[in-house]
Amino acid sequence: MGQTRLRRPPAPTDAERARSVATRRGEAALVGTGAPEPVVPLVHHLHADGSAVLLLPDDSPVLTAIRGSERGELPVMLEVSDHAPVPLREPIRALLWVSGWLRIPDAGTAKRAALQVADAAPHPALLDLGHGATLVKLCPSSAVLADAEGTAALAPVDLAAARPDPFCRIEDHWLSHLEDAHPEVFDALARHLPAPLRHTLGARVRPLGVDRCGLRLRVETTEGDHDVRLAWQQEATTAEELRVQLGLLVGCPFRQVADPS
Repeated sequence: MGQTRLRRPPAPTDAERARSVATRRGEAALVGTGAPEPVVPLVHHLHADGSAVLLLPDDSPVLTAIRGSERGELPVMLEVSDHAPVPLREPIRALLWVSGWLRIPDAGTAKRAALQVADAAPHPALLDLGHGATLVKLCPSSAVLADAEGTAALAPVDLAAARPDPFCRIEDHWLSHLEDAHPEVFDALARHLPAPLRHTLGARVRPLGVDRCGLRLRVETTEGDHDVRLAWQQEATTAEELRVQLGLLVGCPFRQVADPS
């Protein structure tokens, strides 16, 4: 007899998950620059294809390295960390690394890029451009995503073709509210956990993420943390569909679960 193969719950594609991480704009740092420590930009903004606009202090050693290079560019890696919506023992749930070349554009291009970033995600530090801060642009060559679903290598064209998850901008507010105001929901969801976790004394079920395919939970135990994905009965793309699918997963389709909108 052949071995039984367990089916993993459906999940967004690697490129979709990476785009969601980029869209959520987590903490970022430049690594591989030659500096002894990762360089944290004053502002960072990722575009769909993984290219990025970064604002650095004028005295940053990265700027010195770019200006001193023969081609006026520096090979670097931008690390973006994606944090859970609630405070967890291990808060980072995904990492996105974008490798490429860092360049300093001319003043006019830098000003236009800063205005585009300000339209998408206003930040007071952008006002320091030309007054103690310099804008640089990252031209991507490749990207790597690491999360609970696995590790995946992606090309800029893959990122550009994908869409972020429809709930990636609201999940922090919704899941933190759900844990604070409706803790009984997670007690009910515990029945879907694998048996070893379900019967672990002192296990605590926490919200880790939500997307169009399902709900992600973090189970904190005395022996470690475990991530579990629960699939919706049907894919959800709107707030109402999400509310209905969560109600079905909890076990009461007519339950008034918090509206994620």
